[in-house]
Amino acid sequence: QVQLVESGGGLVQAGGSLRLSCAASGRTFSSYAMGWFRQAPGKEREFVAAISWSSGNQYYADSVKGRFTISMDNAKNMVYLQMNSLKPEDTAVYYCAAGGVWAMTARRSDRLVDYWGQGTQVTVSS
Repeated sequence: QVQLVESGGGLVQAGGSLRLSCAASGRTFSSYAMGWFRQAPGKEREFVAAISWSSGNQYYADSVKGRFTISMDNAKNMVYLQMNSLKPEDTAVYYCAAGGVWAMTARRSDRLVDYWGQGTQVTVSS
């Protein structure tokens, strides 16, 4: 019933920036965390960032810390991922995700995610 729709992917040169957006609908999200996972060719889906819907606390994978920023707009039910200083290794399909706070922020496992977006491609050229 919950739908997540992400957008904002594209092709960018190394060192550039992109901003991903995720629109959530169908449920209330006060008890949830939302965030982003990514999957590169030949690799498993991995955690990128998450934010608690209620507190606004942010969590990041070590690989993106200091370069990516996750944020939310409660009134619009939107979550964003600002990606700066992009590297070729950031190339992947990025998926918006929603799940329990503990699952999303502590375990950071794709197996515990309740809802997924369709994915948006991010390609970073060298």
